[in-house]
Amino acid sequence: MPTYYVLLGPPGAGKGTQAQVVSKTFGLSHISSGDIFRENIKNQTELGKLAKSYMDRGDLVPDDVTISMIRDRLAREDCASGALLDGFPRTPAQADALSEMLAGSMAK
Repeated sequence: MPTYYVLLGPPGAGKGTQAQVVSKTFGLSHISSGDIFRENIKNQTELGKLAKSYMDRGDLVPDDVTISMIRDRLAREDCASGALLDGFPRTPAQADALSEMLAGSMAK
């Protein structure tokens, strides 16, 4: 069964630093929401273009876009045994979506 860890805290609290240690210790992929945004924008994916359109206006990226990016990332092979999430979830809607995603992975 996959194992997932979630690091919560404000920006600058050291989540990324701790994530490097924990992911290496447990052999899990470190999934940073910031890295996911940058990757999608750099690769000009549809989700990246959509996120960038919000960011360019100075708006927050809606939960559904963020959730889709995380869902796509967790579906990759390197997350088959689980992952360490850094910066996600940030909202109740994202937490609910994560619960659904993880419930689905446990059913497999």
